[in-house]
Amino acid sequence: MGEATTTKQHHQPLSGNDMPRFCGVTTMMRLPLIPDPSGLDAGFVGVPLDIGTSNRSGTRFGPRQIRNESVMVRPYNLATRAAPFDSLSVADLGDVATNPYSLERAVGNIEAHFDGIVQAGCRPLAMGGDHTLSLPILRAMAKRYGPVAFVHVDAHADMNDLMFGERISHGSQFRRATEEGLFDNRSVVQIGLRGSGYHADDLDWARKQGFWVVPAERCWHRSLEPLMEEIRKRLAGKPVYLSFDIDSLDPAFGPGTGAVEPGGLSLIQALEIIRGLRGLDIVGCDLVEVAPMYDTSGNTALIAANLLFEMLCVLPGVEYREAPAPSTFRSDLPEEWT
Repeated sequence: MGEATTTKQHHQPLSGNDMPRFCGVTTMMRLPLIPDPSGLDAGFVGVPLDIGTSNRSGTRFGPRQIRNESVMVRPYNLATRAAPFDSLSVADLGDVATNPYSLERAVGNIEAHFDGIVQAGCRPLAMGGDHTLSLPILRAMAKRYGPVAFVHVDAHADMNDLMFGERISHGSQFRRATEEGLFDNRSVVQIGLRGSGYHADDLDWARKQGFWVVPAERCWHRSLEPLMEEIRKRLAGKPVYLSFDIDSLDPAFGPGTGAVEPGGLSLIQALEIIRGLRGLDIVGCDLVEVAPMYDTSGNTALIAANLLFEMLCVLPGVEYREAPAPSTFRSDLPEEWT
């Protein structure tokens, strides 16, 4: 007898032409809800958490609002021509059962939940939730991949030693990850850091660990494509984890978060960063700190949903449709504008 073959199920988002976008069960991009990651290439995971925050809470409602707004995201990327749902088996994996009374237990729950996802070979795209959640996910990643290369897009370094005497919070999680050996320190880049700090040398600790720190001021008035070209060279061949805090964006674009800082990245730069990771071995991603009550328009969550889709589009194995032939309708137009 010949070897048995299995056909991978390519789940498609429910079309707005089949069911109005304001109808149906709320899942990420209206994908099927499949809690079991077995057989999936990638899965969206909600991590409703905000007891790691130090001031404005509310990110526990982030995953639900991101899902609500994701009904406007369609399955094909017209800019990059990525066709992720034709290439990969993707579903909504549901939410982690976090503990609203104990951050320590919540972190343990998140780690255990992602252990199952990562060991099943499914690449998670986590929806947060405060930034504390990255620490237990990175612990799960290290069990499978060892220390990972790390792309951290944020207004804040999140490298504090203690906050109110506590070792784990949404401002200290990457200090703990560094101490635990979860990073390949020479392959860590932090983009968009800015604002005020507790000490003038707050960013120096990360630099001393060998991290590449790119402050927001270095990003002003320029395309980030050259930066991403260099990052691709440095991280090639390594397992890469992407953590994207929505407060990396200037609050003009993403006000629905708890710790806004002026002078942040533009949406175009955010797209350049994510699309610039194409070709790397991205083993997981998170998008965090969406707090819907601070943006009643829903636009911050809608932006988050689109950025998560862009992350899906650069995962390994995603197919890209061929570019069309040049237009002959207006031959007098410059090629770079068509």
